[in-house]
Amino acid sequence: MSTECILFVTLIEDARKGRADEFVKLAAKNEGLDVEKLLRLIAKGYVVIPKNVLRDTIPKPIGMYASTKVNVNVGTSIDHVDLDEEKEKVKVAEKFGADAIMDLSSGGNLDEIRRTLMKLTSLPFGTVPVYQAARDCKRVVDIREDEFFKVVEKQAKDGVDFMTIHAGVNKVSVERLKRSKRLLGVVSRGGAIIVGWMIHNDKENPYYADFDYLLEILKTYDVTISLGDAFRPGCLVDVDRVKLTEYVILGELVDKCREYGVQCMVEGPGHVPLDMIETSVKAMKIATENAPLYLLGPLVTDAAAGYDHIAAAIGAAVAGMAGADFICYVTPSEHLGLPTVEDVKEGVIAAKIAAHAADLVKPGQREKAMERDLKMSLARKKLDWKTQFETSFDPEKAESIWKRRRTSSEACSMCGDLCAIKLVESIFQTKEI
Repeated sequence: MSTECILFVTLIEDARKGRADEFVKLAAKNEGLDVEKLLRLIAKGYVVIPKNVLRDTIPKPIGMYASTKVNVNVGTSIDHVDLDEEKEKVKVAEKFGADAIMDLSSGGNLDEIRRTLMKLTSLPFGTVPVYQAARDCKRVVDIREDEFFKVVEKQAKDGVDFMTIHAGVNKVSVERLKRSKRLLGVVSRGGAIIVGWMIHNDKENPYYADFDYLLEILKTYDVTISLGDAFRPGCLVDVDRVKLTEYVILGELVDKCREYGVQCMVEGPGHVPLDMIETSVKAMKIATENAPLYLLGPLVTDAAAGYDHIAAAIGAAVAGMAGADFICYVTPSEHLGLPTVEDVKEGVIAAKIAAHAADLVKPGQREKAMERDLKMSLARKKLDWKTQFETSFDPEKAESIWKRRRTSSEACSMCGDLCAIKLVESIFQTKEI
């Protein structure tokens, strides 16, 4: 197997030579980082900046000392295909602060959907190629080995910036899964496709067996690989040795990515008890030698149907404080159905609040993150409602709540003339800061 000649130097290779183009310089400026420091972090693989060579994107560094980023999943399902709705989801996600978009479509014309959505945004754009490989066959177990790679190359040629690929699934981890006492088994859709294919065909995972070839394709287009967590816990009781096995395998694949000059990040658990999040994050960081960590949540309870975006935000804030770098949003529809545009909005805002909370205590981002909170505090001191609305994560909602029970007092309707801030200002005549 071979692909076209590689005629350029990848971002990580450039960083190792100390070269910073305008893209990297802008990334450093946006993050408040020294350019040379950012180059060192990229060179070591501690930070990635997803960008396909065929596409212009907004630089969004993910990893050590960078701000906590938020990814938003959009996409059709087999039961519901509405491209206009998915386009609106992308627009809403970007409006409310998404840092990356992933198309997880599994229904309709997948090529058309992906290419259309990519044109709508300059944010880093991701996919899970095995979804398309599965949809192109009548049965997922009939996917030809070369198709696993052809779909990766097709999507890379379209300009996809990062791809989730479940290369850490192998015969060792599948055997451990068989011996486990898991309640929900495999909840990762991509992971389930790979596991099912392996068991049915009695073969090794093609992405693991031919990982060097996979890296050759990705390197050709400088696509960042997100090493998928096929065995992430789908419920709180499934945090077990199967996941720990995958940590080790993913760490070994991270080493190969770095040797080859391909940017990589690693995906982590989905459901984790609150008191185990820090341990889980640090274990993954150790196993993968500080590879940027991408988490779905994690959700801290299994019983929050309809409010899973809140359960995930709680876990994401703790995970971000412990060192997680990239948060995949969760919507109120999680576990229930395909999200609506409004669900996307709610999910993005919850994840952005969690990311900001993490940044307030994260090395390299504390001072910058605190500027927003200080701005809000000063606006509250002055009863400056306009600035308070502008500083919030959802200005329109904040203003509508303020207006719905508006009084003649300059304070809100909760306290009116008994507003603590107003009373203290009038009594003690506190000087403005």
